Amino acid sequence: MKATEIRDLSTAELNQKLADLKAELFNLRFQHAVNQLDNPLRLNLVKKDIARLKTVIREKELKAQ
Repeated sequence: MKATEIRDLSTAELNQKLADLKAELFNLRFQHAVNQLDNPLRLNLVKKDIARLKTVIREKELKAQ
């Protein structure tokens, strides 16, 4: 997911996407722990997407002030 795509989303959509990615990260970590994860690089991609979402959410909070 690109930052430009993320910036086009509303705050509610951002929060929903963040919750979805956190749930996916939890599942990926669980699969990694029991050696069932097919693509371990997916962990890094999900973490980076979470960071991008949090950054855009924070930018919107600061802009609103």
